[in-house]
Amino acid sequence: MQTGYQTVIEQTVKGLGLDLVEVQRSAGGLLRVTIELPHVPGGPEQYVQVDDCERVTRQLQYVLEVEGVDYSRLEVSSPGIDRLLRHELDLARFAGEVIDITLKNPIGQAGQQADQGITVSRRKFRGVLEKQEASADPKEQAQWQIVWRDEVKPAKPGAKVSQKKLDAAAVNALGFEWHEIREARLAPIVNFKGRSQ
Repeated sequence: MQTGYQTVIEQTVKGLGLDLVEVQRSAGGLLRVTIELPHVPGGPEQYVQVDDCERVTRQLQYVLEVEGVDYSRLEVSSPGIDRLLRHELDLARFAGEVIDITLKNPIGQAGQQADQGITVSRRKFRGVLEKQEASADPKEQAQWQIVWRDEVKPAKPGAKVSQKKLDAAAVNALGFEWHEIREARLAPIVNFKGRSQ
């Protein structure tokens, strides 16, 4: 449920041709607004520039003053590498990416069944987001799944690990519907080795 100031912020951001991702308010009076350029399906990925943030900041300062919203500092930024996925359209947009999801209910509660390799009562998962193939079974309604490979225990120093053992690590998949998700974000994975040539 949005508060009055969140509605004003969203209308202002949309009026400037941008999308609102998130509004956070801290106890110290910081008002953090995250924006992005609208996604065009099939088009190139576009990113928020410094000019966009400055334009939104100027407009929000004026609008929030007129609306009498109390805050001490305003910060406008782009979503970053750990961006929040706000709705099911974001799942389609970021299919194939590594994401972190937090379920509303842990596995094994509220009628959910734990699959092999998934700990009962687990709520948080990290893996590759995939669209699930349509199932003939009407009980299986999940449209999305997150897929991950179990970590192989590190070998003792000096011990050799065969490639077969590494390849044998179990692959797990968890199907889910959007309404089962409390929060979903892109996983902040950074490669410091640079681009491969």
